[in-house]
Parts: sequence; C-alpha cells; structure tokens
Amino acid sequence: MADTQRFRDCKRRVQLCFILVTVWDAVSGQIRYSIPEEMQKGSFVGDIAKDLGLDIKELSDRGVRIVARGRSQYFALNVKSGHLLTTERIDREQICGRLEKCFLNFEVLVEDKVKLFPVEVEITDINDNAPSFQAKELELNISEITAVGTRISLQEAQDPDVGINSIQNYQLNNNKHFSLDVQTGSDGAKYAELVLEKSLDRETQTVHKLTLTAADGGDPVRSSTAQIRVVVVDVNDNAPLFTQPVYKVSVFENAPRGSLIITIHATDPDEGVNSEVAFSFKKITEKASQIFQLQPRTGEISTVGDLDYEEAALYEMEVEAKDIGDLSARCKVLITVIDVNDNTPKITITSLFSSVSEDSPPGTVISLLNLHDGDSGQNGVVTCSIPANLPFRLQKKFDNYYSLVTERSLDRERVSNYRVTITATDRGSPPLSSTTIILLQLSDINDNAPIFNQTSYTLYVTENNPRGASVCSLRAIDPDWGENAKVTYSVIEGQVQEAPLSSYISMNSETGAIYALRSFDYEQFREIRFQVQAQDGGSPPLSSNVSVTLFILDQNDNTPQILHPSFPSDGSTGVELAPRSSEPGYLVTKVVAVDADSGQNAWLSYQLLKATEPGLFAVGLHSGEIRTARYFLDKDALKQSLVVLVKDNGQPRLSATVTVTVVVADSIPEILSDLSSLSDPADPQSSLTLYLVIAVASVSCLFFTFIIVLLALRLRQWRKSELFDSSSVTFSGVPASQFVGIDGVRAFLHSYSHEVSLTTGSRKSQFNVPSSNYSNIVTSEETREKKDPILVTEDLNFGNGDQTSNQVS
Repeated sequence: MADTQRFRDCKRRVQLCFILVTVWDAVSGQIRYSIPEEMQKGSFVGDIAKDLGLDIKELSDRGVRIVARGRSQYFALNVKSGHLLTTERIDREQICGRLEKCFLNFEVLVEDKVKLFPVEVEITDINDNAPSFQAKELELNISEITAVGTRISLQEAQDPDVGINSIQNYQLNNNKHFSLDVQTGSDGAKYAELVLEKSLDRETQTVHKLTLTAADGGDPVRSSTAQIRVVVVDVNDNAPLFTQPVYKVSVFENAPRGSLIITIHATDPDEGVNSEVAFSFKKITEKASQIFQLQPRTGEISTVGDLDYEEAALYEMEVEAKDIGDLSARCKVLITVIDVNDNTPKITITSLFSSVSEDSPPGTVISLLNLHDGDSGQNGVVTCSIPANLPFRLQKKFDNYYSLVTERSLDRERVSNYRVTITATDRGSPPLSSTTIILLQLSDINDNAPIFNQTSYTLYVTENNPRGASVCSLRAIDPDWGENAKVTYSVIEGQVQEAPLSSYISMNSETGAIYALRSFDYEQFREIRFQVQAQDGGSPPLSSNVSVTLFILDQNDNTPQILHPSFPSDGSTGVELAPRSSEPGYLVTKVVAVDADSGQNAWLSYQLLKATEPGLFAVGLHSGEIRTARYFLDKDALKQSLVVLVKDNGQPRLSATVTVTVVVADSIPEILSDLSSLSDPADPQSSLTLYLVIAVASVSCLFFTFIIVLLALRLRQWRKSELFDSSSVTFSGVPASQFVGIDGVRAFLHSYSHEVSLTTGSRKSQFNVPSSNYSNIVTSEETREKKDPILVTEDLNFGNGDQTSNQVS
C-alpha cells in the first residue's frame, strides 16, 4: 500500500513539473524558468540553445558554458541537445528557507563573443515536508478554578513548506471540557489555543488526555499529532504579564559568543510560588536556537553561536512566561543583525585570453572578471583597479562584471609579457581588498626588419688567399620572435671587372659568413664593393641591406721588373758609353725598375752586385743611378760589365738582376778603332763602303723629315723622340745615356751635342764628342736640331773579351 502511495506521489510530481516549467522573457533580456523542487538529477529545465537563438552544433565551438555566482552548481548545459538540466536534487527549504519566492541566478557565457546572458530559475515549493511538533507530549497544569472560556496557548507545529503547503489547520479530539480555536497571525501563520469549555473538577478527573493534530494544505495532506496531558491543579488565577508585547534589539554580526543581547521582563500578581515566572522560547527556528539561548529565570537572551548577516539579517522569536500554575503570556522578540565589513571581495576570472597579439587594436578584450562581496550596503560595494602604468584598462559591463581591455598599442619588442595585478576594494570602514594576478603573454608579429650592427662594413683580405677561405661574418639582429626573427643572408648580385660577383664570393645564408671563391690578386683589382641583404622569416618577410667594401691587401708576390736598360727586341745588346775623361760622380746611366706590388713591397733598392773593375762605379741605393766612383785609368778595360741587383722591401724580399755594359772612350772614332782592332773584318771593303753610303743617305732623309716635324709642332715640348724602332724604352726622368746596339746596328745619342763627318773617298770616319756631362732633359729645340743620328751598318761583335771592328777604307 505504501509503495502504491509513493508511486502516485512521484507521478503527481512529474505532472506538476511539466505543468510548472515555463519561460519568460524579461525586459532586460533575462531568461527565466520555473521548476518544482526535489526534481531528479538530470531533469529538463529549459532549452537554452533555442531561447538564446544559438545553433546546437555551435555550442561547443563557441565555448558556451554556465557561470555560477559562488553557489553550488545546480544546473548543467548539455552541449549536444542545448538543454539546461539539473545536476542534483534541489531542496527549496535548504536554499531559501521561508521566503515566498525562491530564485537561483546564474549566467550563460558565450566565450567567442565574450557575452553573458543572465538566467533566473524559480524553485517552486512542493508539499515534501509534514508538520512537526517540537515536543510530542505536552503537559498542561490548569487550575480547577480556571474560568470557562480561558484560552491556553498550545505549542506551534513547524512546517518548512510555504504557502498552501504549510500548516493550514489544527484539530483536537472530541472531549466535553476543551475546544480548539485556530488563530491566524499577522504573518499569516496559524496557531492554536486551547479553550476551556466546561469547568474542571479536580475531584472528578485529575488528568485529561487530548490529541492535537496539525495538518497542511498540500496534496496529499500531511499531518502530525502531539499528546496533551492536562493536569488539574489547585487555584492559581493570575497569569504572568510582559512589560511590552514586542522587544526589538540590534546587534553587530561580529558580536562574540556569550554576548548579552536583551533581557525581557514579566510579572505575576500572585504571591508565593504562584508568582514565580519561568521563561522559554515558544516559537524559534532551528537555526536561531543554535545561536541564541534564554535564561529561564532572568529572561536574558545571549549568543551561544556566531552571527552572520549574510546568512540571516533578522531573527524573530516568541518567548513565553509561565508561572507555576502554567498560566502564561507571550511576547515577540525581534533581533536585527547589523552588517559589518567582514567579507573580503572575491575576484572570479570567468574568461581569459592568456595570449594576445601585439598588433591588437585598443579595446581588445583580454579577460572577463566577476566581483563579489558577501557584505551589504556600502560594505558590499566593490571597486576594481589596476596599476596606472600598464597599457590596459578596466571596463564595467553590468552588475559586478568587468572586462580587462587594451588601452593603447602594444609592442612585444619592448615588453614581451605583462603581470597585471587586479585589486578589488570594498567601501567598508575600514575597506577590505583582495588581489589576483593575470599573466599575459604578447604574441609576435613581423614588424621589425633585421638590423646590422654597422651601417657599412669595411673588410680586408690578403691576396693569394686560398679558395673557399672565410673572409668574415656579418650579423644582423631581428628583435622579433621565432620565425619572424630567423635571419637569412644573401649577396645582391653585381659585377667585378665585367664578371659576375657570384664568381668571386659566396655567403652562407644562415651564418652570414662570406667566403672567397677564388684567389684574389691585388695587382688585378684592389677592392670589391657589394651589398648584403638580411631577410627574416616572417610573412611577409622584411629585409635590410648593408654596403660592404672588401679591400685586397698586397703580398710581396711580384719580382721587380727591369725597365731600363732593356734588351732590344731585335736581339742586340745594350751598351752604355762613358767618356774616359769623366770625373768622379759622372752619371753613366740609370737602372729603372718597377714592382707591381704596393707599399713597402714596392720600395726598391739598388746594389752593385758584380763589376769588372770593383770600385770604378757606384749605384745609388734608391735612385738606381750608375755613376763613376773615380777617374778612369789607362789600365781600365774598354768594356766594363756591371751586374746590378734590384730588390724590394717585402717579406720575404724578392729581387732581380740586370747586366749593364759600359764602353769607356773619349770619342766615337776611338771606340770604333778600338772595336775594329778587337775584331776581324767579316766582309770586303767595298761592301762596307756601300753600306755606309746607304746609311748616310737614309740618315740625311730622316734628318730633314725631323726638322719639318719640329717646325709643325713647334708649340709642343717633346721630352722624348722616337727615331727608330720601338724596341728601346725611354722614360721621363731616366738619365741621358749612350746606347750602341750590336747585332741590330742601332745607336741612340741622347741629351748631348755631337758632330759627325763621314768621307767615303778617304775611308775616314771622324766623331767629335764634347766632354760636357750628360743631361736628363733636352732643353731647347735648337739643341735637338744639332743632333744627328748615326747608323752604323757594320756588324760589331763583342765576344769574351775579343773585339772585332770593320772600318771604312
């Protein structure tokens, strides 16, 4: 039978659940639902997805979830169906107590939009509690002289349900002495009074047993009973009287245990033991009974527990004063709890983006915060703040919700992460505060190009370097992060001496090392100018260029080259002439050499290495001038052979030698006679005469041609003139010399005057050589006009000290 009754009860609750679940749209856009209490776990509350206009498939992707306000989480969101479900059985009496309306509030957060939707669920009462009496048995002592119609207050039954489900009626079993009068208080509560309908006679009946039944108005009706034992006593005809019907008192919630709250007073006009009054709580909630105690003799009400304004701000109780004859009176005691600032504000981070891009515009939402303070009034008003030196600000959304947003542009290269301290402070006295810290990391974007540590680079490499040798390394720094800071290097293509730059150098794209692809030659080129590009790995990539100048450093890798005297290209041997009458210091000739190197590698010095007559000639250390060191003697040989060493100043030193042949004679006829006496005739006399005539005619033609050219170019100054084939090289600054070519039959007479007279008939040759010193420069055109080239067509042979000469007969 009991099982059948429970099944019917469950069926009725389910039906009531489907009838009461409704949804209202508030003006503010708030969603409201209504459900009965004690629903099973997982019961349907409402279709959140439909009411919010969200697609069920997007619930998990958009991060839709429930945000509770510091209470137990009674509801859950099924992201597959979009339904709001209960997570546990809900006891309305435990949550709201005696309040008529019981609401549970929470928010639904859509994270991708950082948007909150408030939801309010009303929990309606069901008749799940039966009335109960604090005492199942009650004893009343009533005097036998008590007048008919006397009312005696009975204990009140307690029912935590509200409305129709609370106590609606009291009943008393049938008897001839007592009746029951049910009264309704100002708060709507029902209480019963026992009314004496017929005088009592102790001698007839000493004890009367009554049954009091309390019933609620639920469906089904629930009830409970208490046994009343009425003991008829002797005369006590005055009931106690309170000094005031209602006692009101206020107490701070931080009052310590044992604090005296109030003292109530009641008097009884009877005398003796009948005037003694005992106080007791007639009506008090279970929670209040754990906090307050009443001294039965003194009427003092004090605390035995802790007060908490946030749990209950007002306590209402009834106190009964009863004399020894069980005559009583009742009064109300109202205790108001005054709030103190004893709750620290709480900060709840409902949504947080721990990483934000450095290019986020001002106003970008970083976090959503909820502030809560359990106090009331000004003690519960909370303000939120962050340090002023941060590029963020707090923006109030609604109620106690704030969002942390960017206030200005961010730069990861200046500050890569932030430690944001959020402080919540209430307006109590003294104010209480709490802090929470948000660690925010800035994500990088490619907003910085690589930067070289120099605006331009000057590099040096010694010539003759090995192929593949590292020249140097360039480095560029990119303040970005990750791939945006990964730098690759490249050489911008160019040309060196009409050849591509890539054939000379290469560059490691990762390290920035520059390598030489060939061995450089200082004498070919002395510098390479090019540009290097550094590019990061961002998207799009950024780059920067830098100019690089690579100087080739010289090495002593070139031997000095002798320019003068040089050997004629026709195979003749150069001979320098020196008059026998020359004084010491006479400039015979000058050795001219060059070195393709530079710097000290090209500093040349000259040294006489070997001479036919040691001490006869001297060579200038740096000038290369060959001068006589003493007077010529008769014993000195006609032909002097000098070996001159030319060396540079490099490390190691390189050198070259040249052999200079000097013929000593006062006149050209003397030279020829000496030469003819040293050689045998090679051809008949007639051949020599014929050759001499042809030579004189040729020289005469050339002489007149030369005069005409000088007149045409009279405005120019010539420092050298080319009379014959270009096999002999003449440099400005080279000293005047006499040169006789043998085997080529060439003669150059520079920088001195001469007269030549040839007579073919007499077979005589006369050469007049003045004794004046040689000069390096032709000073005038008139001097040039006096110069006659002499061409000797006869072969003159010098060999191993033997001299052969063919004379004209």
